Amino acid sequence: MSKQTGYADVNGLRMYYEVHGEGGTPLVLLHGGLFNIDLQFGELLEGLSAGRKVIAADFQGHGYTNDIDRPLGTAELASDVVALLARLDVPRADLFGFSVGGAVALYLAIEYPELVRKAIISSVSFNPSGDREENAEAVGSMKVEMIAGTPMEADYLAKSPHPDHEHLQTLLDKLGSYDRGMSGWSDDDIRGIEAPTLLTFGDSDAVKLEHAVRFHQLRGGDVNGDFVGVPASQLAIFPGTTHFTGLARTPLVLDTVTTFLDA
Repeated sequence: MSKQTGYADVNGLRMYYEVHGEGGTPLVLLHGGLFNIDLQFGELLEGLSAGRKVIAADFQGHGYTNDIDRPLGTAELASDVVALLARLDVPRADLFGFSVGGAVALYLAIEYPELVRKAIISSVSFNPSGDREENAEAVGSMKVEMIAGTPMEADYLAKSPHPDHEHLQTLLDKLGSYDRGMSGWSDDDIRGIEAPTLLTFGDSDAVKLEHAVRFHQLRGGDVNGDFVGVPASQLAIFPGTTHFTGLARTPLVLDTVTTFLDA
């Protein structure tokens, strides 16, 4: 599997990215909070890049990308992705975003429709009403000691340009206030997305299942496809899957995602 790596100077960041494979519409991978390219997509990269170019990036303060004096929020991270794609001369792409990355993919599909051919939006609500109540409290009170010994801590200390627990706590604090106070998207915003979407959730996810179904309905789903045809936008619920294990069932995720992209 061919792999190129590099850094792009965008919005004050030195943003790390990787390019795998070649051909087709480029697929951009956008990881979740406290994860990075390897932790989120490592098991999927070989299958996703078979026959297509895949571009993956580490967000601000994650993986090999430095942190800067700027809050973490969807609009800011989306701006970084837009700038990165411009640097890489990618005028149009498919997106696959999980959690925080899913929020970024959704933002780009709404605000930059010319940039997005198809979007896979995983394990994220389109407004706070879809989040389980315990989420905000748990994420908002994250301390370094709570992730001691986990792959997230180990990868941060191994890859970060500032590999110490003080900077890791700063990242946790930023994630704890991520998009705080934002009202989310309206039903009309979701209906108006031009790109076909694949929504994926775990059946024990941080997003309520009724919200996932409502999301799907706003995208034209929940119909009798034998009579009216299968909608371009689709919904997948992965069984036995939580938020942190959202993409862990590699063969199932690969089949779901590549079938959607290739349709």
